[in-house]
Formats: sequence, C-alpha cells, structure tokens
Amino acid sequence: MTKSLTEDVVLAAPPPVGFWEAFRLWLKLGFIGFGGPAGQIALMHRELVEQRRWISERRFLHALNYCMLLPGPEAQQLATYMGWLMHRTWGGIVAGTLFLLPGLGFLILLSWLYIAYGDTALVAGLFYGIKPAITAVVVQAVHRIGSRALKGGVMWAIAAAAFVAIFALNVPFPYIVAAAALTGYIGGRITPDKFRTGGGHSSSADKSYGPALIDDDTPTPEHARFRWTGLLRVAIAGVLLWLIPMALLTAGYGWNHTLTQMGWFFTKAALLTFGGAYAVLPYIYQGAVGHYAWLTPTQMIDGLALGEANPGPLIMVVAFVAFVGAYVQALFGPDMLFVAGAVAAALVTWFTFLPSFIFILAGGPLVESTHDKLHFTAPLTAITAAVVGVILNLAVFFAYHVLWPEGLAGRFDWMSALIALGAAVALFRFKRSVIQVIAACAVVGLILRTLTL
Repeated sequence: MTKSLTEDVVLAAPPPVGFWEAFRLWLKLGFIGFGGPAGQIALMHRELVEQRRWISERRFLHALNYCMLLPGPEAQQLATYMGWLMHRTWGGIVAGTLFLLPGLGFLILLSWLYIAYGDTALVAGLFYGIKPAITAVVVQAVHRIGSRALKGGVMWAIAAAAFVAIFALNVPFPYIVAAAALTGYIGGRITPDKFRTGGGHSSSADKSYGPALIDDDTPTPEHARFRWTGLLRVAIAGVLLWLIPMALLTAGYGWNHTLTQMGWFFTKAALLTFGGAYAVLPYIYQGAVGHYAWLTPTQMIDGLALGEANPGPLIMVVAFVAFVGAYVQALFGPDMLFVAGAVAAALVTWFTFLPSFIFILAGGPLVESTHDKLHFTAPLTAITAAVVGVILNLAVFFAYHVLWPEGLAGRFDWMSALIALGAAVALFRFKRSVIQVIAACAVVGLILRTLTL
C-alpha cells in the first residue's frame, strides 16, 4: 500500500501549461523537426506524451487518427490540434505556424544560396551524411509509432496489407485509407474489442507515462465543444483568407501572372496531399517543371534534397519551387531577385498550409466529441495501422535511394550504409536526439565527400 501511495504522489498530473511555455515548445519543435512526418510525430509524442505528459497517449492517437485522414502535412496539423486543444484558436494558430516558420526561413536562405551562387559542393557533402541519418530516423519512427498503434494481429495485418498495396501494387494512398476505414467500420461492428484504440488492450498501457494534464477522462474544454455556429465562423474565415489574397493577386497582376498561378496551383496541391509529401510530389513535378517551367528537373531534385534536410514538413519544398521560379523570372526586376523569391515562397506557403489550419480548427470540436464512439474510432484506428505500413514504405524508399544511388543494377554505397547503421545505433541503443544524430552524420558525410574528391 505504501508503494502504491508513493507512486501516486510521484505520478501526479503536471500543473497547467501557460501559453508562453507551450510557445517555447512549438518553436523548439519547429527547429528540430527533421525526419519527415514520422520523425516529427515521434518527436511530438516524446515531448507531449512521454516527457511533459501534457496529453494522454489515447487522446494523442485519437487526434493523430483525424490528421491522418486529412490532405496536408499530418505532423503540422497535429501540432495545430494540440495547440488548439490546450490554448484555443490562437494556441492552434501559433503552434502550427511555429512548426513551419523555422523551416521556411532556412529553405529561403538555402534556396537563395543555391540559385544565386550555384556552388552546392558543401551542401552535397552535408547531404551525403544527412540522407542515411534520415533513413534511420524514419525507421525509428516506424518502430515507435507501430509499437503503440499495432496492438493485436488484426492491426498488424492491416499494416502489412497497406505496405504490400503501396510498395508492390502501387495502390494510390486514398484507396488505402478508404479500404482501411471500411475494414475498421465493419470490424468495429463484428469484433469491436480488436478495433478499440490500443487494439483492445486495457487503458493501463496508455497510463504507462503517468497521469496527463489532458487525460483520457479529462472533460473536453469548453472551447473544444462542437457547435454549428463555430464551424460556420471558421469556414467563412477560411474562405475569406483564401479569397482575399487571390482576388488581390488577380486584380494587381492578372490571372495568368506567375504569382497568381502559383497561388492557384499550390492550393490544388494542398488538397491532394493525402499520404504526405511524397504522394503529391509527382503532381508538383508535373506542374512546376512540365507545365509552368518554373524550374528544371535537376533543380527539382536538388530542391527535394534541400527539403529532406530541412526542419518542418517535406511539402515545404513548395517554397523552394516558388523561390526559384520567381528568382529566375525576375518578377520584381533584376535588382530585387531575392525579394521576388522570398515573397513567392511566403505566398505559396500561405496557400499550401491554409487548408490545414481550417481543417483542424473546424473539425477539431467534432473529433473531440467522438472519443468513446466506436463507430467513429474503429475506422480511424484501422487507418492509423495502415499508415504505419505506408510510412514503412517511405523508409524503404529512402533506403533504396540512399544505398543504391544508381539503382539496383549499380553499386551499393557501403559508406552510406555504415552512416545509416551508426545513426540507427545512436537512436535505438544510445537514445541520442534526432538533431544530434543528423548533425553528427552531416559532419561525417562532409568529411567523407571531401576525402573522396
């Protein structure tokens, strides 16, 4: 009895979190959010669920399930959701924005250095080490998320089927989501215990980190309760925030101007990003390179490399596309090349990420009202299991391009394999942080490339 009482004291729920304390965390995550969505979600889980205990694992996964359903970057949407849940609308806006700003700033700077000077030897050396590290980070994230989401044979089967579907059969991600949702809906009615959050295990597993500030049984905050009037206000605000800048661009420059077309094109891209950035990159490549000729195929590939090594969502590569397109076309004249690129990058970021904020602020209250409704949670639980398989496909994609840079018929890159192995050991065995591993691997990559030149 004494031990139990002592544990209860030690594991008391954390005190309320102030706005500025949360602000500092979101800013920190914006600077260290490497490794794509899987790595970023794992970072948030560690900070919010494991270490700070601001939210319980069950509620974290419930919010993640919803974000996985949406087009757009799920990690940034999850940050927006968490910020909104804790500190109302402005909390969500600040969390989602700070998740993006550092990456946008870095990418604008790197894009300028890339296009203005064309000397990417240093960057190439750093990337040589960063890419294997990112591969290890994604593998670690698959392990971390999968170990929590894949509870039971049914969830494992769904994840395996999703992996085979996307890897071997090239099934589009929306179809995988729809199939998983249908499986969860039917399975939740036939064998409900296998489709509850946590795979039917008791909630004690979710309590392993101790009581959370927003726990499983914490009442929904007043601002997070669903109201039709609130939904209507957010919808109207979202339409105006898109329509006003688009109308100003059309009136000031014309519909066919590069900035106007960038706003329209990346609005459509934002609504197609089911399954993360890699699902929509072919569409962006086709439009930006093939149709509009904003940049060359080589520049697009280099931009993807910059995006991979940049904190924040990988879809932020759209800022690189916009910067290069506006810079090369000298939209504001030859004396304002950097300004043109920076304005285009910021503008495209606005149109790309605005839908994500609207989806969270409008749909969050509805999601918060469905915690114990199996007909809603079972499909989402199945979707989360499927997404584990999709993220595993991403890890295989990275490994293939890093270890066989010339294709399977080409050479095997032993140096990259050793860097990836070292990064995995640092992450799994020595529990080093993602930013430490990426920084160390970047230095190793630069040294190796310098010695082999």
